[in-house]
Amino acid sequence: MNDIFLLAINLTRRCNLACVHCYLDAKTLQYGSPDELTTKEVCGLLENVAQQSTDTMVVLTGGEPLLRRDLEEVIAHGTQLGLSLVVGTNGVLLTERRVQSLNKAGVLGVGISLDSLDSAYHDAFRAVPKAWFKTMTGIENCRRHGLSFQIHFSVTENNADELPAMIDFARSSGARVLNVFFLVCTGRGQFRSDISAARYEQVLKNLIEAQAQTQELIIRARCAPHYKRIAYQSHPDSPINRISGAEGDGCIAGLHYCRITPEGGVTACPYIPDEVGNIREQSFLDIWEQSPDFQALRVPTLKGNCGVCEYQKLCGGCRARPLAQGGDLMAADSLCAYQPQGGPVIQPLSDLPVQWSAEAEQRMARIPAFVRKMVKKRAEAYVAELGEQLVTPEHLAVLSARRFGTQ
Repeated sequence: MNDIFLLAINLTRRCNLACVHCYLDAKTLQYGSPDELTTKEVCGLLENVAQQSTDTMVVLTGGEPLLRRDLEEVIAHGTQLGLSLVVGTNGVLLTERRVQSLNKAGVLGVGISLDSLDSAYHDAFRAVPKAWFKTMTGIENCRRHGLSFQIHFSVTENNADELPAMIDFARSSGARVLNVFFLVCTGRGQFRSDISAARYEQVLKNLIEAQAQTQELIIRARCAPHYKRIAYQSHPDSPINRISGAEGDGCIAGLHYCRITPEGGVTACPYIPDEVGNIREQSFLDIWEQSPDFQALRVPTLKGNCGVCEYQKLCGGCRARPLAQGGDLMAADSLCAYQPQGGPVIQPLSDLPVQWSAEAEQRMARIPAFVRKMVKKRAEAYVAELGEQLVTPEHLAVLSARRFGTQ
């Protein structure tokens, strides 16, 4: 069985904003779906997930999940099961009282969408006046009350030049992570022009350079598997760049990740709308294990440039993008500027010649389960780069200081 690293649950289609790029085409506040999963159904889903493993991180999102009055009840139930739960939000409703309530319920953290440091641009992108001010207030409330948070920045042609400033803001605000999202034109986002292939490539290069220069903040590309190819091209001798994209750094849709719609439908990712089952009709774990579509994504037969690319094992392209453009799920990703050179397929390193000290293993056991595998791979790659063969607590302390997910 493929382990589920990440499960996204769209709790509602209701939203207090009307973002032009929304993949769900979320409706305004007064148009909630009457068929949304009930509290009991969501809690039952969490119980089903926990039956397989408590290593899964669950993202509660929407629409705007803070509009669900039972959000804290769901978080508390999942936490009691041993799962790690986070909330993806636009931040507008993160009042001091709500932040304290989320903390009390046991939420691991929140991901807050911020598309610009220019209030006018952000408000236009989110289609609601003063949304920027309320989101910035929400960020400050999280910082003040010790609720761990990440910044989610959706990059477009119009705001790509803001990346350095956004990195500085994320670092100074106390964010643990800056996730840079690349749009896939689905939902309401199909009416929004996407970033060009050339700018896409340049932004990914900038992200790699920025992470190399920034130790106190994790900077990650999301929905951009090409990141692995560019990182390898930049530093081919680095063991960390040989880690398979299928293990978390690339697209994991259908492999280690899927999402649940507000009505219980199961899809490989938020940008792939085709449902492979519904948890109201079948056990989630049965759908996860048996779906032919998921099986195809786990052993993909790629076409076009993706099918002949030497980086297909590290990258593999975005599968949602060609589908959104009216093509085949396995077709080439149109936003990749790379032209395959006809070389052999680069195979990811699996086992590095690295051992673990007993003390380091004890420290690893204290790391949240859902990130433990990735942290382990990063630690082993880091030690191998140093030319050493034993992971020690001192190595983990260095990585922790760099905030590679270990604290």
